Parts: sequence; structure tokens; C-alpha cells
Amino acid sequence: MTPVAWLEVTSVAGAKVTPAALVRLRAPACGQPPHPSPATWQHGHVTAATHSPLFPQVPDSADAVLEGLDPEQREVATALHGPVCVLAGAGTGKTRAITHRIAYGVRAGVLQPSSVLAVTFTNRAAGEMRGRLRQLGAHGVQARTFHSAALRQLQYFWPKAIGGSMPRIVDRKVQIVADAAAACRIRLDRGELRDVTAEIEWAKVTQTVPADYAPAAAKAGREAPRDPAEIARIYSLYEDLKRDRAVIDFEDVLLLTVGILQDRQDVAEQVRAQYQHFVVDEYQDVSPLQQRLLELWLGDRDNLCVVGDASQTIYSFTGATPDHLLDFRVRHPGATVVKLVRDYRSTPQVVHLANGLLAQARGRAADHRLELVSQRPAGPEPVFTEYTDEPAEAEGAARRIRELLDAGVPAGEIAVLFRTNAQSETYEQALADAGVPYQLRGAERFFDRPEVRKAGVALRAASRFGGNDALLDDAVDLPSQVRAVLSGEGWTPQPPAGSGAVRERWESLAALVNLAQDFAAARPGATLADLVAELDERANAQHAPTVQGVTLASLHSAKGLEWDAVFLVGIAEGMMPITYARTDEQIEEERRLLYVGVTRARERLFLSWALSRSPGGRPSRRPSRFLAGLRPGSSAPGAGRGGAGGAGGVERGQARAAGTAETTAPRRMRRTPARCRVCGRTLTDAGELKLMRCEDCPSDMDEGLYERLREWRAEQARRSGQPAYCVFTDRTLIAIAEAVPEDERELVRIPGVGARKLNRYGADVLALCAGRDLGADAADAADETGGETSGH
Repeated sequence: MTPVAWLEVTSVAGAKVTPAALVRLRAPACGQPPHPSPATWQHGHVTAATHSPLFPQVPDSADAVLEGLDPEQREVATALHGPVCVLAGAGTGKTRAITHRIAYGVRAGVLQPSSVLAVTFTNRAAGEMRGRLRQLGAHGVQARTFHSAALRQLQYFWPKAIGGSMPRIVDRKVQIVADAAAACRIRLDRGELRDVTAEIEWAKVTQTVPADYAPAAAKAGREAPRDPAEIARIYSLYEDLKRDRAVIDFEDVLLLTVGILQDRQDVAEQVRAQYQHFVVDEYQDVSPLQQRLLELWLGDRDNLCVVGDASQTIYSFTGATPDHLLDFRVRHPGATVVKLVRDYRSTPQVVHLANGLLAQARGRAADHRLELVSQRPAGPEPVFTEYTDEPAEAEGAARRIRELLDAGVPAGEIAVLFRTNAQSETYEQALADAGVPYQLRGAERFFDRPEVRKAGVALRAASRFGGNDALLDDAVDLPSQVRAVLSGEGWTPQPPAGSGAVRERWESLAALVNLAQDFAAARPGATLADLVAELDERANAQHAPTVQGVTLASLHSAKGLEWDAVFLVGIAEGMMPITYARTDEQIEEERRLLYVGVTRARERLFLSWALSRSPGGRPSRRPSRFLAGLRPGSSAPGAGRGGAGGAGGVERGQARAAGTAETTAPRRMRRTPARCRVCGRTLTDAGELKLMRCEDCPSDMDEGLYERLREWRAEQARRSGQPAYCVFTDRTLIAIAEAVPEDERELVRIPGVGARKLNRYGADVLALCAGRDLGADAADAADETGGETSGH
């Protein structure tokens, strides 16, 4: 069968395939040790999800793999059979949990390394997973992107399933799209060409053929960059041109693999015999095509562990959907669901802001949001700053970054995040003017940089022939050997002045020098050959060392990363949410994008916006609607309908729980940090908590009501023989006069008004709030009530 025929079969059949019912395989939980005492993690032995040592010691046993995990992470690590769904909030250690799950299974002899396939969405994430598994002693596990795993299978089975050589994969499809548009006599400018290409990619990952593009795009609410009929024509001719040129694109790799697995039962059985256990990271980002491929890999088995967070769904424009994550329990009723909400990354102040953002969210993802609970000590409050124009905003950020650097914060621990790549240039200039080194996220990968490749060649040569190299005569240890070799490649003890290409090359070489120092400290006696082997493994895993420069990145490319200090810039209407986000779903995705940005910060968070684009421009911009009620001086909008995932814990599926004692812990009441109803600052002082505002924030108290309450309190105190504060404190009276409750439900919410005082004084207080005169009857009633109890 020809490649194009495979594509036609896959596209049409794939769009109509109904996922087969997956029958859960029961297996004894062999090799799982009894759960340790909670005292292990409650008394300070939990290791943080971040800032792990660069070269940690490999655990010496399966049980040692579990050390340092919190109770929920441990549940993930020991749930080795059947469907498992991990709902993991930002910074809760999801990668840690699933890599320890794989490593524990391998080290305990439950999982064969070659039978495990872990898939994620970026080469960086797959490389990080491989690196962590290697550090945990789980060698031989396949950790790949969906495309990488599919490509390996496609290359292997192509001769058997189709015959001949596999077509070449085009690096960039834009030129073929341009040729298709020209053949259709449709003129596309540069922006339209990029957008039409994105539409074709979306159509393919959603398994939409050209003839169905227009209705599918309308149903999905997509705003096509050109007339949908024109895009369908370009799409159709694009497929024809690929066939004529004997090439396939990135999406075809998945489509063709799906086609082969659907059509060739023998191939499907061979793949399923190879892989018995599957782990999918960032499951909220799977497209319908990737989900179909996963189902074909699984067959009728259910040894599947998925990890994700619906609140971090930010790639729906590429076809990603959180529905597969949110419907996991529907497809797998017997699944174990573990919720990770302990945030080891960010301070309570950052977490409070992140939770506040999601508290206003709406939609299905918001209904399943996870409320994070910070495990870190308190830090500084987020800083909100308004600037007159964008250059002033960039200069202000550069100035603050310079202060952080002078205070000892490493440049590699600072990031500037923006909504669009076009915003980068202003910040590049501002940082250069301030003498601050920076690096662009999304630029060339570390091990692909020319200076790094040359350095690798030099280090390899020195490891083989170093005995004849005069440069190494005075080098007494591994770090000094590396410094000597790299000095010939341009490294110097002091960085070059200024910024630009020279500084970037130096930063790359400096990262290798630092890596050598850490490697030698972790492994005394290591040789130059050992370091070269380590670099080879890191290059294969794309596990790059840290380059010391402030990171400039878009919010989308920052996902999965973290820094000590984060600057979120351009947080204004029209940019956040972006102008073209018009539907409710698009607006909510923009909110989630800002949430991802906030949760990148460990300690310091700066949010800013400019009133105009250029100096002297009309100050017509306003802060993002997403900051309403969160930044000082703003009022909160109506709360969203979203429910909360609540506290972390474990939910056992019906199939798992059948015939066994109930082990699920009772759901705990969620406590959210109180914040000032005026400025939004987190409240900790008891007096401020009663008022629900900061002491120095303006009061909207009804002065007349407050005086009437004071007079009534004095009379109650006189009649009962108690001090006035035993009736209500001054702060409680102020809170009542500010809130002016209309019924018992509103009154009892005020701190200082409990159930007993509500029963005793509620009727009087509500009457006063309503402006009624209590009269003699009320006083007599109070006398009778006061005689029933003494003291309060």
C-alpha cells in the first residue's frame, strides 16, 4: 500500500474509531512493601521536588527509592498495576512521583525495564525523565516523546508493513504549504502562511481530512485565517504535493503509525509484546491522534499511568484537550486517582496568588482545579507595578534584575516571561543596556551549540591523549584539567565585558566548567574520560547544565521550568488575555497561561503592565482583568463556578475496592489563606483577620451603626455584669458595622461571632443593622437571656 493510501485509511478510519472498552487486568501487588509510618515525612524527611543534587547517589535498594516521598507521591510510586491517574498541581513533584514509580517497579522486580514506555511532549522533558531514571538506577526504560516513539516504530516496521524505504521527513512544511497555495492561486502573506500551516497541523492531529476541515473548524470554534474553503483546498493540494515529492511531515509520523497498528494485527501484537506498561506525562496536552495511538499501544490492557493538570492546559490551539484526563475515571472505572497538591516549589505568597487566579476561573477545567498548599517558608509578597510605557516597563524590570544580581541571586535563577515573542526585543535591549547577561529560551539547544560541540571534541581528545598535552602538565585535578582544555576554546576565569555572541559563547563554556566541578565533587577520583562519558549521556538525554544568564521566554515555552525570581511583563488587556481571544474557552485558556507563568516562580514574583506602547503615547491600556481582586486597589469579580479538587489524597476505583476494607482517608476541609477585601494582601494578623482587611486600608464602616452597637454592648455588659469585650470586641463591632449583615448566615461569617453569640445576641444585632429600635421588649428579653449563663 502506498504512503498516501495509508494516510487516507488512517485519517478516515481514525476519525470514526470508538475507543474499545479497556478491561482492567488484576495483578497481585507483589514486591510492594508495607506503607511506612507517616512520621517519616511529617518530621522533616521529605525531600523537595526541586533543587535536587546534580549528581545524587543511586539508591541502594527498592525501598530506598521511596525515601523522601510524601504520602501522595508514595501512593503513586507503589501503585504499579492497573489504571492510575495522577492529578498533579504545579510544583507538586509529578515528574518525581512518576520516575520514582518506574524506578521502584524496576528495582523491586515488578517491572521489566524494556517493557516500560514513558511518553511526554518535549525532548527536554523526555531527557529530564531519562536523566532522573538513570540517577535512580532504572536503566533500560524508554522515555520518549510521542513522535520519537512513533518514529522508531515506523522506521522499524515500514519495510514489513509497506515495503521499500521510508519517505524523508520534511523539517519545515511551510514551503510546501506556500507551493500549494500558489498552485491554488491564493496569495498568502507571511503571517497568513504561518497561520494556514498551523490550521493544517491542527486538522491532522484531530484526524480531520481536507473535505471535513470547514465543518470541523466551525464546530471547534476556530477562527480561520482565511476562508475555510480556501484552507481546505490548500490542505488537499498540500497532501498531493507531499505524495508527489515522496515526503511526509511530522504529523504523518503519528498518522502512519496509527494506520499500521490499526491495519496490521501482527505488527500491533509485536509492539504490545514489547511494551507492557505505559506512563504518560502532561496528559492534559494529548491530542485525539496521540490518544488513538496510545489506545493502539495498549490494546485490551490497562497498565497505564497518566499524569496531568487540567489547569495547565495551554495548547488547545494545537489540538490538545484535557478531556482525556478529565474523563479517565469514566473510561477506567477501576482506576486509582491520586491528587498531588503539596507545592514544594513556591512560597505561600506565590501559591496564594496562583490559587486566587484559578478561583475566578470558569469552565470544565476549573471544575477540576487543584488548590495548592505551599510547603515552603513565607517569602515576599508579589510586586505589582504600573509603568507609563513599554520601554519604561523594560527598563524597570532590568533595574530590578540588576538589584537582584547585586544581592547575590544567580542570573540563571531569573526569568522574564512575556505573552508573545515579539515582546522579547525590548527586554533584550534593556538588559544589554544594564549589563545583564541573558539567554533566549527556545533558541539552539545547549549540546547543539557550535562552541559546545567543539569543546566536546577537545575534551574527548584530551581524555585520550592528555599525557602528551603540555596544557595539562600543571592540572592537578579534574576541574583544573577541564579549565585548561577549555581555555584553548575561549574560556577565561573572568567573563568578557558586555553581552552578545561573545558573552553567550563564554557562558556555554562556563557551564561546562561548573559541571566538571560538580561532577568531581560528587565523584571523587573521576577522570576526564568519566566526564566525557557523562557529557555524552547528557547530550543524548538533552540534559543540559545551567547557563548563567537571565532567561527571556514566552509563557508557552516556560511551561515545565522554574526560577527563583520571575518577571511577568505586559500583563495588560489586549496582551493578557491576547486580543484575538474572544470566546469563553479562549479567555479561560489565557487565564491558565498566566497561572502557568505565576507558578514558575519559587520566591520572588513581579507583575507589570504599561499604560501605553510608546513614550508619549495615549495611556489607554489597563491592567489585565485576571488581576482584578488580586492586585492592590482592585475589586474582586464574581467568583467562578469552578469547583476545587480540594486536598490531596487517593481515590480508589470501584474495581480495586471491591471486597476490601475502605482505605480512602476522609476528605479534609480546605483552608484557603484569607486576603484583604480591599487590597488583596494575605492576612495573618488576628485583628486584621476579624476585619477581613489590612489595618491601614480604608474602612467603609457605618459610623452610626457602630455607635448604636457600642451603646447596645454597654447595656448588655451592665446587665450581665461582664466586661464589654466579653460581649463583642471593638474589632468585631467594627467588622459588623462594615459588613452590615442582613441575616444570620451573613452574621455568623464574621470572625468573633460564633454559634453561641449568634444564639444569644443575633436577633438584637440584626435588628440594629436593619435600623430598627430594639425597644423595651428587646431589653427585657436580653435580661432573661443574660440570667441563663454567667460569663462567655
